[in-house]
Amino acid sequence: MTAISEAVILMAGQGSRLRGADNTFLKPFVPLLGRPLISYTLDTLIRVGIKTVDFVVGYESGRMIEQVKQFLPSELSASFIENRDWQKQNGISLLAAAGHVSKPFLLTMSDHLFDGAAVDRLLDSSESGFLNVAVDRKLDSIFDLEDAMKVQTCKDRITNIGKNLRNYDAIDTGLFVCPVQIFDYLERAKSGSGRSDCSLADGVQLMAGDDRVHAIDIGNAWWQDVDTPQMLKHAETQMSERLQSAAT
Repeated sequence: MTAISEAVILMAGQGSRLRGADNTFLKPFVPLLGRPLISYTLDTLIRVGIKTVDFVVGYESGRMIEQVKQFLPSELSASFIENRDWQKQNGISLLAAAGHVSKPFLLTMSDHLFDGAAVDRLLDSSESGFLNVAVDRKLDSIFDLEDAMKVQTCKDRITNIGKNLRNYDAIDTGLFVCPVQIFDYLERAKSGSGRSDCSLADGVQLMAGDDRVHAIDIGNAWWQDVDTPQMLKHAETQMSERLQSAAT
């Protein structure tokens, strides 16, 4: 498909599971090996050719924007989209970007880490017109599997998604190549919820019902969600080991 040059990063939430009672720091900037968490994502986006990043902010939006600007590499052009309903689910955060992007885009979260191989595989294998989801089939390697977003696949299609699935064969890594039609499906999910709310998974489920969700296995590539202090510690250990291995 056409090369992807724009990314949307969701960072509107409060991050309370990682932050705890400490209101002094913002989740995307928690230190990891001496660097802000978000900086690793930005480095990866630059390496794969992303030129523009749309940051969806909400909680402490003014402070969040100022801190992003401090760490934003010169290679990236940035825009900031405010989700005033940031207390709602992440589908509402992505819907805030509707109208700001007009072509397929890379989507990720500010609290997810990926090595370059995972992003390369997603971009190289994405199908035009589909929602392309990077999935991990290495179930034994998932830290906190109970908390993970589980998916059921049939060959290269996602047929079901949810944290509480009993039958699943892969994990949603939080990395996507999205067609602009994702916004239509999220609107459907929102309007059908009765609460004017929806999750990203709700939109994925609706698209899967129309056979429009492509599962792309990241193979041996590494990723980590950083949602709790335990996940942060695990990520630091994993990244330290990877850096040591690369140096030898």
